[in-house]
Amino acid sequence: MTEAAEIERETTNADAPFVRPDVAMMLAMMSAAGAPPMNEMAPADAREAYRMMRFMGDADPTPLAIIRDLTCPGPKGDIPLRYYDARENREAGPAIMFFHGGGFVIGDLETHHPYCTELAAKLDLPVIAVDYRLAPEHPFPAAPEDCEAAARWLAENGKELGLDITGLVFTGDSAGGNLTIVVTQALIANPAAVPVIAQAPLYPVVDSSQTGGSFTEFAEGYLLTADAMNWFNDNYAATPGDVRNDCILGDLATLPPTLLVTAGLDPLRDQGRDFAARCVKAGVDVTYMEMRGTIHGFICLRKGIPSAQDDCDAIFRGMKAMLNR
Repeated sequence: MTEAAEIERETTNADAPFVRPDVAMMLAMMSAAGAPPMNEMAPADAREAYRMMRFMGDADPTPLAIIRDLTCPGPKGDIPLRYYDARENREAGPAIMFFHGGGFVIGDLETHHPYCTELAAKLDLPVIAVDYRLAPEHPFPAAPEDCEAAARWLAENGKELGLDITGLVFTGDSAGGNLTIVVTQALIANPAAVPVIAQAPLYPVVDSSQTGGSFTEFAEGYLLTADAMNWFNDNYAATPGDVRNDCILGDLATLPPTLLVTAGLDPLRDQGRDFAARCVKAGVDVTYMEMRGTIHGFICLRKGIPSAQDDCDAIFRGMKAMLNR
């Protein structure tokens, strides 16, 4: 190899993003499978494909004392919920509400079921997951309306679940990370029966105007693509600049302690970084974690990407530390 070729090779390798070996293997397997991208499917077919990904890529659910389906009233009918708890009975304390990801178009209680069982077990707190309405059948602002209604219902009706709730903790991934922040902002502005004491948005979408940076760098080849994001946005049909979608434009200074997590190979990485930085500048108690070398959606890929279990455990430790402060 000539000296010039060696320099070119080293430069190319230096510029390439770090990809964990198990992530590279997972991406190669998905590429070899040749399945059509979700943005080329009908929403119903994309939802079914996403459900099937759980059984191929995610860990088995963690056994719990309580896994119970229930409903709460919503603005357009009952909202399905799922209640998880490692204990049959517990003393007064916080409750976690989980909002699933899926671009506001796909995802449900089943796609994130294993993660919710693990969350309830590792944090030893009750978890209530929300099955909000999905676009395009129910475009913006159906999702935040349902999630806010569910949060207010839980704040007022914990005793129906045998819980004496002293505070709410919101968390979720991707679109659910967006809903985490949006609902937190709504309940800070107009408080519910119990306070929001913390939030943990995971690789959230917070700024629909992002086009460059990581959105371009990881536009293809890292599971979530720019084309898929544009498809999600078109189906969701949110109003540009509305803080119930572009939550980075909302009031940040009043946010509670926040654990914000990004993935190193994610088109949404830079907007998550920007949100965390703005929160720090606004004086919010922020814990920021970037999971290097992994992809968007890793919390639901603990079988396909074994290192994702370590990432999830780090999230759980971070949430515990935040709640203990």
